[in-house]
Amino acid sequence: MKAVLIVHNAAMDEEVNEALESVGIDCYTKFPNTLGRGKASEPHLNTDVWPGINCGTFVVTDQSKAKKAMENVRRMREERGSEGIKAFMWEVDDIT
Repeated sequence: MKAVLIVHNAAMDEEVNEALESVGIDCYTKFPNTLGRGKASEPHLNTDVWPGINCGTFVVTDQSKAKKAMENVRRMREERGSEGIKAFMWEVDDIT
């Protein structure tokens, strides 16, 4: 099993949901109003100086679907640039 965390601009949430559903992932956890700062984008801290919020979408799924989800995120990054979306994938050792 693999875990995938997608951090994305809140405005892209529906697009991320569709990207997951297109590879057969229909179960996930959302972290709305996620704040943060990355290397390739402006901070999203929901303040007057740094407006904007992100959303986190967390998925645990089989390796094949996780890889397809990562490919969809890469495609979205190519279309939009690095601003707006990033994904991380790692191994899940145990689920209870």
